[in-house]
Amino acid sequence: MAEIDKNNQDIEEPIEEQEVNIEIEEPGAEVEEEVVEEDFYANLAKDMDERVLTRISNQLITDYKKDKVSRADWEQTYTQGLDLLGFKYQDQTRPFQGATGVTHPLLAESVTQFQAQAYKELLPPSGPVRAQVVGATNKQIDEQAKRVEDFMNYMIVDEMQEYTPDFDQMLFYLPLSGSTFKKVYFDEIMQRAVSKFVPAEDIVVPYYASDLSDCERITHLIKMSKNEVLKKQKAEIYLDIDLKVRRPDESELEQKIREIDG
Repeated sequence: MAEIDKNNQDIEEPIEEQEVNIEIEEPGAEVEEEVVEEDFYANLAKDMDERVLTRISNQLITDYKKDKVSRADWEQTYTQGLDLLGFKYQDQTRPFQGATGVTHPLLAESVTQFQAQAYKELLPPSGPVRAQVVGATNKQIDEQAKRVEDFMNYMIVDEMQEYTPDFDQMLFYLPLSGSTFKKVYFDEIMQRAVSKFVPAEDIVVPYYASDLSDCERITHLIKMSKNEVLKKQKAEIYLDIDLKVRRPDESELEQKIREIDG
């Protein structure tokens, strides 16, 4: 009950005041939202529906087969040209039984000379990289360019152990097939950049394509062992699914190359 003083007047009980914080947003002010960072190199297939993945894979396989059929004439010409290397002796029955089956190794000699001369020019002892300053230069910029040159040569010659033998092999196949390719990328398993030689028969593009930069589709046929596939699945480069190991169907060109390699 409220207390009553002598004049019979009520005495009000004190009311505690509470502080209220009021935030006023100015018109046009931007509200900051929490941005969730996503991995740019994440495997998109993890978040895609299985039906979508199946539809995409079927379309890619169909397009790959069309592109491979379109270059059948090139494969036949390349296969016949490999017989002119003279690396393999063949028993002949024409024009008579026991006729010589030796092919003059003129083509092989020309290929080897090209390989040796190109290797000497493109892979000198000091390294294949040369830094060039474009525009105004001074001592500091020249020293920076020299450091870049030394580092790149160190990476290619010392760290990238596959670069030199793959490059040497590429120079041999270049005059035979007319085109060869180098694939440079960062390997998640090795944790460094790698440079792989890719022969022309493993790169399939539409036959009418004249430039890879604006090519509609580029298919790289990669052959790898089951152990290598499992390592890439462990590194989350590929999806972790059950795979059936089978021997791929060899084309006539692949059989010819395997026979020459022994």
